[in-house]
Parts: sequence; structure tokens; C-alpha cells
Amino acid sequence: MQPFHILTGLVAPLDRANVDTDVIIPKQFLKSINRSGFGANLFDGWRYLDKGEPGMNHALRPLNPDFALNQPRYRGAQILLARRNFGCGSSREHAPWALADYGFRALIAPSYADIFFNNCYKNGLLPIVLAESEVEHLFHDTAAFPGFRLTIDLERQTVTTQDGGATFKFDVEPFRKHCLLNGLDEIGLTLTHATDIAAFEAKRKIEQPWLF
Repeated sequence: MQPFHILTGLVAPLDRANVDTDVIIPKQFLKSINRSGFGANLFDGWRYLDKGEPGMNHALRPLNPDFALNQPRYRGAQILLARRNFGCGSSREHAPWALADYGFRALIAPSYADIFFNNCYKNGLLPIVLAESEVEHLFHDTAAFPGFRLTIDLERQTVTTQDGGATFKFDVEPFRKHCLLNGLDEIGLTLTHATDIAAFEAKRKIEQPWLF
């Protein structure tokens, strides 16, 4: 998992509340358990004008020109700005996989569904919670200034506008912060104790040889 320290990135707005995981990555694309390859189908039902199915050539599909992510000014965005209760619905881990595979590294919203919120941290995404008024401020600036960027400093737990005119503080649990700063998912975290695990297994083999 890629460590997260400081990110300065383009912001893309998704001005809708209660965006559920079936919208983030529709059910027909959940057949794979690999973490990659889902970015092309992120928000599939909103990005494209036809119905998406696995195996389609997405380069040939008609795009919805009214959807924010299809607008040239938001191409390459790494920060997604959303409304309340983002990621509600089913608990599919494919949702953060799709967001990360598309290129997003951080999300900003007033609130998230609990399971989705936890899954983001497990997959290297930083879900930032800001007040409704602060999110509204960012939506205004994103619309008003093409190329609007934010700098997110995880160590300091701050979100700063590109001109330095506004800084917002956010909370993050120390354990989750440690894992993101060091690029540790649950497997990576376990492997940091590999020496202790090996020592335990060696001792158990001597004390309980019948198990082996």
C-alpha cells in the first residue's frame, strides 16, 4: 500500500448526497477479487450513456457530458469532494478499490457510511470528514476556480486551499494515521511482526511437536 504523507491534488466535485456503493461500482462488475481494473467502471451508470457490462471496450462507450468526472477540467483529479453519507448501501470493498484504481487518494465529505469509511483506510484511501459549511466552501471554490487544488497534510491533519487562504483541520484515529503514513494494510501490519511470529512457531514446534 502506498504511504500517504502530503498530497497536493486537483479536486473533482460530486454534488450528490447519499451516494451508495452500487453507484460507486455497480454489482455486475464485482466478479473479480483483484484490487485493480475497477477504475474504468467507477460511477459507471453516471459516467456512460449506455449500460455497462464486464468485458466492454470502455474507450468506445458514449460518455455523459454532464457528469463531473467527464469534464476536462477535472481530468486527473486525486481528491473527490462529496456530500453527506457517502458510500452508503452494501459493504462491498470493491467501492474503495474502484476509487483508488481511478486515481483518487483522498475523499472529503461531511459524513460517510461506517463500513465504507473503514474499508477506505484498509485500502489506502483517506476519507476526510469536514463540517457541512467547510464542504460547502470547497464546493464553491471548486466550481469558481478551474484547476482548483488542495493540499492535504496527514501528519498535521490539515486541508489547505491552493492560495493558502483557508486551512481546515480534520480528525483521524492514531492507529489509522500510523497505517496510512507507513503504507500498511492489514497484511502489511501483520508482517511487521514476522520475526515474533516465526519465533513463536519455532517455540511451539519444540513444545508441541505432535501438531506438526
